[in-house]
Amino acid sequence: MDKSLILGSAPLLLQRGVSESLAGRFETLHLTHWSFNEMRTAFGISYDQYLFFGGYPGAAPLINDVERWMDYINNSLIETTISRDILLLTQVDKPALLRRLFELGCTYSGQIVSYTKMLGQLQDAGNTTTLAHYLDLLGKAGMLTGLQKYAGQRTRRRASQPKLQVLNTALMTAVWNLGFDEVQSNNVFKGRLTESAVGAHLINGAKGKRIKIYYWRENNREVDFVVEKGATLTAIEVKSGHKKDSLPGIRAFSKKFKPDHSLLIGTGGIQIEQFLSEPIEHWLS
Repeated sequence: MDKSLILGSAPLLLQRGVSESLAGRFETLHLTHWSFNEMRTAFGISYDQYLFFGGYPGAAPLINDVERWMDYINNSLIETTISRDILLLTQVDKPALLRRLFELGCTYSGQIVSYTKMLGQLQDAGNTTTLAHYLDLLGKAGMLTGLQKYAGQRTRRRASQPKLQVLNTALMTAVWNLGFDEVQSNNVFKGRLTESAVGAHLINGAKGKRIKIYYWRENNREVDFVVEKGATLTAIEVKSGHKKDSLPGIRAFSKKFKPDHSLLIGTGGIQIEQFLSEPIEHWLS
């Protein structure tokens, strides 16, 4: 039987097209954001550059001109994806709310934010169901997602507060509107970029595979990422320079769920550059 390959850069359009026209007779091959290894091989960018400029190959030739690069990301990628790939293809009753949710997600990437708190920040008459739906749309468009809390029971995961996570760190720095040197000299911004880069690497690498990514928090104990591959469970903590040396979250999670593996990424553990250079399956074996 003959086979055809359908390509496209609009995930929502492809998803709708294959579900309506091909009636299940297809296989989806996910081509996600470029990894650090791909950007380094193709364009020779450094680890620090990857954290700031992310994995958009079309924007790589502009990284020596940050103003032009930001203009390209904001107008050619962000605005086009929201206005064409989301608003024109799906029913969005509050487009202004969706845009503000995207900006909020980029601002607070790597942080756990309740839907109620989001509504207060966004100052809109929407509701939590609307926000959850818009966050799902942004995730399907390859921009921003909300990780669920790992709780063992799937019903409790769905009811959890989301941990906001960009799928490409370029979206964060473009929304922040800060220069490359400003971010490099600020440990807080650099730490948030670092954790978001690890999260994006995990989520993009898990796309289309039997791998699920979560976070975990209980009281004041937190694990940055929990990776579930079949029956195998891995707890991952990302530690940048401004974080404390102890790992109470990993210990509390291990006591409760007994993961198969625990990984420390960053200070005192696996170098972040090394972690981003390998597919996630390498670290789960």
